[in-house]
Amino acid sequence: MSGEQFAPFPERKARAVCYGLMAILLLLPIGCSSGESAYRKLRERMVQDQILGRGVTDSLVLDAMSRVPRHRFVPPGYRSSAYIDSPLPIGSRQTISQPYIVALMTASMNLSGGERVMEVGTGSGYQAAVLACIADSVFSIEIIPELASRASAVLDSLGYGNVRVVQGDGYYGLPGKAPFDAIIVTAAAPEVPEKLVRQLKSGGRLVLPVGDFLQHLKVYRKTGDGLELLDSQSVRFVPMTGKIRE
Repeated sequence: MSGEQFAPFPERKARAVCYGLMAILLLLPIGCSSGESAYRKLRERMVQDQILGRGVTDSLVLDAMSRVPRHRFVPPGYRSSAYIDSPLPIGSRQTISQPYIVALMTASMNLSGGERVMEVGTGSGYQAAVLACIADSVFSIEIIPELASRASAVLDSLGYGNVRVVQGDGYYGLPGKAPFDAIIVTAAAPEVPEKLVRQLKSGGRLVLPVGDFLQHLKVYRKTGDGLELLDSQSVRFVPMTGKIRE
């Protein structure tokens, strides 16, 4: 699973940018090195304009977003659009979140490097790859078998050996691997799953969208008294499915 867009990009402008990027790619010489170089330039522009330009300044996050080849995590038909400011379909009625929301959620986890983190909602695997560039180990849970298998294969092919994808219901988390320094949920839950809170270390952060039609991206820190809300912003994500909806 993965989120939809955080700040809607005007449809006409998005279409124009998409066509412009497609034109750039079509004009490039045929060849793997040329194509990868073009994607790298688009990725650098994405980081400067969409992420740094909108206030995400965490150097570890910026570096990770600069390194992860986002185009490898979307279906081939959408690769020319991989670096635009928009979510994209990845099959199974799910999306890969827009780059900004990935960067924002990652920065909200306040990682410094070396942490053990859990992601609920692997989706394409892109968010897990970004986390893998910062954290020591990433455990990612995906409820849809086809997406779990595909994301695992892509992550392995790109050398993200510190990511483990588990097919299952993220509502339960991974108690056998807990506790985690940080937990991120990339689909909207109707409420904060208590089972995930129990698997979070004291002082760790939980980042997730909460709500149904009206949703808010909430950032919590676990304290001795429970959860302390640090931030809340309006968002729109695909819903979390499984046990939590029963």
